[in-house]
Amino acid sequence: MTRADLDKQPTDVRRMFDAVAKRYDVTNDVLSLGQDRRWRHEVIRAVDPQRGERVLDLAAGTGTSSQPFADRGARVVPCDFSLGMLRVGKAARPHLPFTAGDGTRLPFADATFDAVTISFGLRNIVDPVAGLHELRRVTRPGGRLVVCEFSHPTWAPFRTVYVEYLMKALPPVARAVSSSPDAYVYLAESIRAWPDQPALAALLADAGWQAPEWRNLSGGIVALHRARA
Repeated sequence: MTRADLDKQPTDVRRMFDAVAKRYDVTNDVLSLGQDRRWRHEVIRAVDPQRGERVLDLAAGTGTSSQPFADRGARVVPCDFSLGMLRVGKAARPHLPFTAGDGTRLPFADATFDAVTISFGLRNIVDPVAGLHELRRVTRPGGRLVVCEFSHPTWAPFRTVYVEYLMKALPPVARAVSSSPDAYVYLAESIRAWPDQPALAALLADAGWQAPEWRNLSGGIVALHRARA
């Protein structure tokens, strides 16, 4: 599958996420062997939300990643382009202000948020650089960005094993636990095609973010990128 194949019409990707919404959180927990909980915790630590701050959680899905911000006293806005995800999230967390939004045309005014974050969703924006520009637009001067995304394992032998897992093991496991297992074939392909850590840091800089840096999690399976507006 080429990068052009991955850049499907947004409607196709949206329907895919609508289809997996009901069992999305359970499936992620199984496929990541429980590591997704640790990754979410690291995002909260990196953002370091303060009471009363406005935080945008883009690609929030069902709001699992958003609730910890609210627990810290921040005014978090979970935003996603999948109405299916938003419906499931709103049913589970009616107190959160779920908002439908396209990552390349966010429905918020300039300089609205003290911090913005996106976890495992930048790959799914049809134009990731445009998405990074939009996140920059809605962040106040000096505000902070945290991107948590699948990346490239740093140890070559492990990287080979990881790619084998993605392409061979992940789809069968997804068929056993997911409400739409075909979506996880797309997931595996999109992860394999995604830029490595330095390349993503360069994209952040190209989008106007200052002093981008990253920290590897789980041996580089995931990287946590940080920058300032």
